[in-house]
Amino acid sequence: MSINLSVIICSHNPRQDYFLIVLDALKNQTLSVNIWELLLIDNASDKLLASEIDLSWHPHSRHIREDELGLTPARLRGIREAKAEILVFVDDDNVLDDDYLEIALKISKDYPFIGAWGGKIRPEFEVTPPDWTKPYWNLLAIRDFESDRWSNLIHQNYTVPCGAGLCIRRVVAEKYNELLSQDAQRANLDRKGKVLTSCGDTDLALTACKIDLGTGQFTALGLTHLIPAQRIEEDYLIKLVQGIAYSSTILKALWGEYPSQVSRSQKLFEFYMRLRMDTKSRRFYDASRAGKNLAIKNISSW
Repeated sequence: MSINLSVIICSHNPRQDYFLIVLDALKNQTLSVNIWELLLIDNASDKLLASEIDLSWHPHSRHIREDELGLTPARLRGIREAKAEILVFVDDDNVLDDDYLEIALKISKDYPFIGAWGGKIRPEFEVTPPDWTKPYWNLLAIRDFESDRWSNLIHQNYTVPCGAGLCIRRVVAEKYNELLSQDAQRANLDRKGKVLTSCGDTDLALTACKIDLGTGQFTALGLTHLIPAQRIEEDYLIKLVQGIAYSSTILKALWGEYPSQVSRSQKLFEFYMRLRMDTKSRRFYDASRAGKNLAIKNISSW
């Protein structure tokens, strides 16, 4: 029986209790284990995950060690090792709905013009988050929408799935690998240890548009994102805002949308707007500006 789908988990020093919940969800998938494989990419974890995580329950599972630190090298290793034409990236804090893999495979057949797709992402917070954090929840890979949506428009991000539960066709993954080999800037878009750069998943998904396919999000696909207490602390969110502001500016430039010059009147408006902010809002604003300004400086040296 052929392998129709590859599940790829890229993990660096995972939280063990979360990982067990993730694996339990994979054990409960309605799609027969005989037609999908499970690849655990150990991305330079302090302890070998092969000695920590038991995958013997799955007949087509493999532990793979990738010593180059970073989510991008881990993803690329998973792409190289995968056997199937459909790849599903699952983070080590993603709890898939029982029918996730079955529906992902069905979408691949029903929508041959879509190269990258995902679904709804519900949060499960370890502690109740303060109300002030809600405007930043979208930065924590939380997604909710009422109807299926897709497009092949590069700058219409409402159809672009994020990395949690990301499904892609092998042809898209291979094109992404080609783009990375041609432009080293792309390799710096995603997480590397504790560095909170981002957007590598968006770059990967948008690659579908390079080969005349589209991106999409589907209500039938769903997962739960386990969010530890530390990720809703102010200092963490500040660093996340700065990292994403930097990464998203770099990503847009890579896809042909370069940052525009800010007029003198706009600078004055932003200056007075900042003065009227409370202390917390000002910290977030400054973090976002710092990230974007660093990206603009780097882009100018290309």
